[in-house]
Amino acid sequence: MMHILEIIPTRSFNLLYIILDSLFIIFFLGLLIYKKKYLTLIWSIFGGILYFLVDFGYFYLISSSREIYINDVMQSMGNVSLILLWMSLSYGITNFAFIWLCLSKDEDLKMWLFLIIAWWLIVPSIASLGGASNIKTLRTTNQYHGIMAIILILGYFALIIYHFTNKKRHKIPILWLNLIGISVQFSWEFALLINGIRPMNQDSISTILINSLIETNLGMPYIYLIHHFVTKKYQEDLKKVNKEEICK
Repeated sequence: MMHILEIIPTRSFNLLYIILDSLFIIFFLGLLIYKKKYLTLIWSIFGGILYFLVDFGYFYLISSSREIYINDVMQSMGNVSLILLWMSLSYGITNFAFIWLCLSKDEDLKMWLFLIIAWWLIVPSIASLGGASNIKTLRTTNQYHGIMAIILILGYFALIIYHFTNKKRHKIPILWLNLIGISVQFSWEFALLINGIRPMNQDSISTILINSLIETNLGMPYIYLIHHFVTKKYQEDLKKVNKEEICK
């Protein structure tokens, strides 16, 4: 009997999807620059690089849990690296921007989230004009979902211990962190599912629930601490926070 964590997430899309999404990412980064959201920009690019290191470096090279097919032919390292680079930059940049802007409670947060989520929901419909979804990616999860769950538990337990032991009584927004961590991945997992990029089958519900609960959420305790300490020193435009703001 398959364990609940042993799921095989798959995606099917075409070349037009990659092209349109790449253009959106360039537009999104340009918008961050225009709005002088430099901290968010740096963090988002870091997220894209981190996702690539994990997806290509660990999932593909080390654990061999990632496979990519084009026209039902398994691809070699060259094509795999290019497709995973796009996937990683796409979801790494948007996910990390989503999280950072939420933690910052940005004044235009609703607009940013609407832009990101609306794109996730709409782009598959536009990409369908480009023909059949002949590119397929898949990965097994039994090698690492257990490890991810441990990382998640350790991170949140550390925050809880810090909450009860720090002398300044700095309040840790545990529920808010979980809401962000779960909702960001659930949003694009849901978009993939209803647009047919993720297959609708007996594993659909477990895939969207397990991935949403674990995969992005596991990083929230650590991202929260990074955000907390960075924003105490720097503003979004990279100017240093003055002493009065630090003391708040």
